[in-house]
Amino acid sequence: MHALIDAWAAVNAFMASGGPVLFLIAGLTFFMWTLIFERIFYFNKGLKSDVQGAVDLWEGRGERNSWGSHQIRYAMISRVSERIQDNMDMIQACVALAPLFGLLGTVWGMINVFDVLAITGGGDAKQMASGVSMATIPTMAGMVAALSGVFANTYLTRKAERETQLLEDHLTMDH
Repeated sequence: MHALIDAWAAVNAFMASGGPVLFLIAGLTFFMWTLIFERIFYFNKGLKSDVQGAVDLWEGRGERNSWGSHQIRYAMISRVSERIQDNMDMIQACVALAPLFGLLGTVWGMINVFDVLAITGGGDAKQMASGVSMATIPTMAGMVAALSGVFANTYLTRKAERETQLLEDHLTMDH
């Protein structure tokens, strides 16, 4: 229990050293990874029933070769593909916002350094170092959040493309 309290104190000290922007980055990262885990869960659980429903509906059709059947097939693929793509744009937006929030933290920290310079004339090295820390930590945190999101987004995008192609292959028009 003591180790948990020490770890919590260390996390709080780290978050405080990065200024208020670090809390924005943490919230954005939590939101982004919630969406990523939702997509992973969907690909592992919900997608199977969506694909099976589309395949069953398609296989239940007696006629699959007319122009109208082609349009129905296209609509079925489009509906499932739309579900496959849910939240993918939001994940990409979070990946793009993370380094921007990091830059906001840089500006915030440098403003703190300039305030110290203006007030003390550069005589308070400890306060200036605090401002530099407040500028550096959010920048790194934003980049780490963005990089982790890029890797996850790449995986999910490839998975979505593969699953859409497999659905198109399942909805054959040859019988």
